[in-house]
Amino acid sequence: MEYQYQNNNYEVQGIRTDRGYLFADDSTDKTVIISTLNWQPYIGENLCKQGWVQQLTVALLHSQGYAVHSQFRPWARAVQEAESGDSDILYPEYFIEQRAPSDIYPGTARLKHLALSDPFPGGSIALIKRKGEADKFNGELKNLKGEHIGVVRGYQNTPEFDELMDQGYFKTMQATHDLQLARMLLAGRVELIIGDPKVIFYNISQANSSSPEFTSDVSKLEVVEPALQYNHLYYAISRKRENWQQLLSDINTALAHFTENNELQNIVDKTVRYCGYGNTTD
Repeated sequence: MEYQYQNNNYEVQGIRTDRGYLFADDSTDKTVIISTLNWQPYIGENLCKQGWVQQLTVALLHSQGYAVHSQFRPWARAVQEAESGDSDILYPEYFIEQRAPSDIYPGTARLKHLALSDPFPGGSIALIKRKGEADKFNGELKNLKGEHIGVVRGYQNTPEFDELMDQGYFKTMQATHDLQLARMLLAGRVELIIGDPKVIFYNISQANSSSPEFTSDVSKLEVVEPALQYNHLYYAISRKRENWQQLLSDINTALAHFTENNELQNIVDKTVRYCGYGNTTD
């Protein structure tokens, strides 16, 4: 990957290892282990250039002298690795409320184990339903009491939705990833699902090539209006790793510089132009 920092141009090559992908060169004198997921079109192990979030993440960390060891995991495992201290960073993460409970350490808050970076561009989060079917939402989540709603295990959604979900207000069914979530809805196992529409529809479109019978189902889903909210993305730094405060400071320093100098948007634009899967930061 290529980027510009403090008027210098850098190019970093990644290599496959038995633990994931290592991005390093002679300028890196420290190593971080970072855990992520396949969440196309933002990031994915087999996505072109592994997506703009991966390109940005490597650039941010490399600019601060870090070699990067990136691991793609199911989201729940990625969360476990970061909250337990087996990895330095969990990404990309949504905003974590102060009271959000940890699934890894019951009875504790997630922010006891993680610290959030400053935000970077993300996308909307919305409810999705089968096209043409009535829904009770009408802009108020409390209208959905008792509804069967599909969620991805371990995902943050919105503060209001997650609080109601934790209270058992909805009847939720868990999926392990976004494509499975869409298939649950199409199969009639739930009435609604929640997620980033770009992720849901991108994953369905990619599944079409290997599952032709799934193609006709793409047009059967629609976003419930209005969307719930726009969610920025964050890096969640494990508080259980040595020097985590310095890592958090370095990431925020790099984010501020890349944003101020428009390099963040340059990385997004270059990745999108090269890979051709559309702008995901709108």
